Amino acid sequence: MFSAFFSLLVIATVATANASLETVTDDELLNLIRTEKYVIVLFSKRDCESCDNYENELSGLREDLVDNLNAWVVKIENSHMTRLYTPTKEPAIVFFRHGVPLLYDGPLNDDLLLHTFTDNKEPIVKELTDDTFEHLTQAASGATTGDWFVMFYTSDCIDCQRLQARLEAVGAKLRNRVNIARVNRGTNGAATARRFDVFHVPAFILFRQGKMYRYHIQKYDISSFVSFAQDWYKNVTPEKVPVPKTPFDDLTSAIAVYLKENTWLLYVGIGTFCVGILASLLSKRAQPKPQEKPKKAKKEK
Repeated sequence: MFSAFFSLLVIATVATANASLETVTDDELLNLIRTEKYVIVLFSKRDCESCDNYENELSGLREDLVDNLNAWVVKIENSHMTRLYTPTKEPAIVFFRHGVPLLYDGPLNDDLLLHTFTDNKEPIVKELTDDTFEHLTQAASGATTGDWFVMFYTSDCIDCQRLQARLEAVGAKLRNRVNIARVNRGTNGAATARRFDVFHVPAFILFRQGKMYRYHIQKYDISSFVSFAQDWYKNVTPEKVPVPKTPFDDLTSAIAVYLKENTWLLYVGIGTFCVGILASLLSKRAQPKPQEKPKKAKKEK
């Protein structure tokens, strides 16, 4: 009797161990993201029933994920990194491919989880530059490459960094229907940003059939982006896609943008100009007036 009870206890212990994921620290997770090709992470917290449900689902799927992707499947609790990848609180599942995060956005379903991860083994969002934007999008010439939903960002924009995992999720949901891309307004995409009058980031534009539709909704969740790219854009006034600017026009635009972003230079320039005029006036007033030569008296005849 005791032997049977002990056997059941061992089986239950093993089952419980198998139902839990390996817990890692922030530093360990960062190292996995840098060194491993595929890492699936459950962002969790203690005393959270929904987190336990997520963990049980991933634990049951772990063998398939390892077989199909050779992926690491781990969890991290009460991590400060959570806000980098999801706008909501725990639980959240993030799939890192070569370090690029994809936020899972769907129900807890074995088939859907596995399908999402195996179908998106490579990063989806394309990086466009001034040199590649028009060639790849054909935005001004008729959009023969399809619709493009583009995010403009800068490297120092924290909000933009937090949107990367969501943008990858948008790409997963719109795969083969809408191209998802991003342009770095601060570096190799500055001319493209000036072309479309993008002065603040993050900014989003849908390019479709020679028209552009600006995303002015103050909601940056996955479903809002997907809805806008599919049909909500029809509620926005379309703009004609401008052709790329000439080098001279782009130079003048760059100067105008620079002055707009650095208004102190304008004030310094105006101040310097005024000081120069004042100094010139004072200099003229300080100069001694030339003495008039005395007129010679006419000789009397």
